[in-house]
Amino acid sequence: GLMALPLLHPAWNIVSGNDISRQVHLIRAARRQIGVTTKYDPAYVRLDYPGGDVADDRGVCIDVVIRAYRDAFNFDFQTAIHEDMSASFGQYPKTWGLTRTDRNIDHRRVPNLETWLARQGHELPVESWQVGDLMTCRLVGSLPHVGIVAAPALKDARALRFIHNIGRGTQDEWLDLSGFSDFRRFRFLPEASVNEA
Repeated sequence: GLMALPLLHPAWNIVSGNDISRQVHLIRAARRQIGVTTKYDPAYVRLDYPGGDVADDRGVCIDVVIRAYRDAFNFDFQTAIHEDMSASFGQYPKTWGLTRTDRNIDHRRVPNLETWLARQGHELPVESWQVGDLMTCRLVGSLPHVGIVAAPALKDARALRFIHNIGRGTQDEWLDLSGFSDFRRFRFLPEASVNEA
């Protein structure tokens, strides 16, 4: 029926069958946050390590991504980014004036996520968005934003189906891209144990 239409999308066939399974797990994990994470809250919070998280009813855009990867793949961005920043601090943005790592917040900053993903070889050209791709961008005024692409889109898409938290908690919605700039696209689908749920 109509639910199968996205699979007929011409750009879809560049994704292997194994990736599709992992993309589905990532999207399902992100969607499980809808109705649970209902607040946008950028407060600095002291976190457990590894696996630390703010209360699950709140967070910012990047927390959607962090939680989805933990839920879908048992992958912890907190540990991955902290370890890479500890080893290669000079490669990461200096935006916040830090002189050393801070495992409470480093992984919750979009520019650090972008740096980690690019350093690990996960950046792709900004075109033919696929389900499960991560899109980072800047809102007017250079505020970083990130979310997970929830439907395929062609190169010149003016809107993307996106799972993110841009102020009302985790949502799955069409995002008009005209209010954003500096788009970057990443695909990171870990081989790690996929949580069947």
